[in-house]
Amino acid sequence: MSIGLHNSEFKNPVVRWIDQRMPVFTMMQKEYGTFPTPKNFNYFWNFGALAMVTLLIMIATGIFLSMNYAAHTSLAFDSVERIMRDVNFGWLIRYIHMNGASMFFIVVYIHIFRGMYYGSYKAPRELLWMLGVVIFLLMMATAFMGYVLPWGQMSFWGAKVITNLFSAIPFVGDSITTLLWGGYSVDNPTLNRFFSLHYLLPFVIAGLVVLHIWALHVVGNNNPTGVSVKSSQDTLPFHPYYTMKDAFAIVVFFMFFAFWIFFAPNYLGHAINYQEANPLVTPAHIVPEWYFLPFYAILRAVPDKLGGVIAMFGSILILFALPWLDTSKVRSGNYRPLFKGFFWIFAIVCVALGYLGSKPAEGLYVVFSRILTVYYFAHFLVILPLLELLESPKPLPASISDSLIAKNKPAAVPAE
Repeated sequence: MSIGLHNSEFKNPVVRWIDQRMPVFTMMQKEYGTFPTPKNFNYFWNFGALAMVTLLIMIATGIFLSMNYAAHTSLAFDSVERIMRDVNFGWLIRYIHMNGASMFFIVVYIHIFRGMYYGSYKAPRELLWMLGVVIFLLMMATAFMGYVLPWGQMSFWGAKVITNLFSAIPFVGDSITTLLWGGYSVDNPTLNRFFSLHYLLPFVIAGLVVLHIWALHVVGNNNPTGVSVKSSQDTLPFHPYYTMKDAFAIVVFFMFFAFWIFFAPNYLGHAINYQEANPLVTPAHIVPEWYFLPFYAILRAVPDKLGGVIAMFGSILILFALPWLDTSKVRSGNYRPLFKGFFWIFAIVCVALGYLGSKPAEGLYVVFSRILTVYYFAHFLVILPLLELLESPKPLPASISDSLIAKNKPAAVPAE
């Protein structure tokens, strides 16, 4: 193995001096400068960058909030009120963090559905997709534990209901629940554990994001046609073309984000959470945050407690098997007429489950939840495998460049 300085091509003497000894700038130039990227990306491909920006915002604001938060059942609620009232710009930092969780899930849900529509989970991107599902699971765990920290009524009872679900697991359920609680009820040890994990997990997510990007740069990006890159004519360097496109999307996203922070900061939450936790008073209607509602509806749709837990976790874990359940050789939904129709039905079902999850578990709400839960699993286990047999895809373009030429070709003008 030869030992010596790296042959850096940078002109700046300081940058070159660092790069010769630790070629981090060469790596960044390769991975984010000259990295070949399909030239036909639409704006749905910006949501990966938006998710990364949102994660950084959540980590930064979380660090500042933790400096003023007291993880004790007798102090937590008051410490949050102190952040809102007495800490300089504490209200702003908390509203950014609180609404940032919703923004994070909005961005990630669009990112996931974009991947599902355009077949970004298909070979050779299976591991890339599976890493994304792991990130999604850790996001959900982090968001749940973060919602407990203000120690309001919905925080306390949400923690009690969700952690109690683990007691349904045969043989080890009670032990897992006791371990989560740190005792025999949701109390101070529970709050301490949730605070520690809520602070730690975002850094684990950041590490997995690095692996996610690494896997992406090994196999390359998918694109709206689903056709693999054939030549250099199909690609553009990531910078400046997509850095500028990402920058524009980030500005628009910040405008959307700012609306919720300054004009509707509490709209996506629950007013009852501004009442301090009281173990002796149960809220009339316990519901989680909006981004958990579809899975909450699936949980309640099954009358058996263990069955509901299996269905709820199964609705997420089934995403790991998606690359093998959809056996069609065509990636993009643009060229799969039947798949496109069923995809939008599935999207509507997910939204409807979210609505049903926000309603009481009674009457027709339960009936419709059961019907839609069956359809949710049927989409993965029945519909997608059958589409390979029943569907006749449209002809694919020969290359990405050909698809762009055909798309931008002017319509023929009839002769006079």
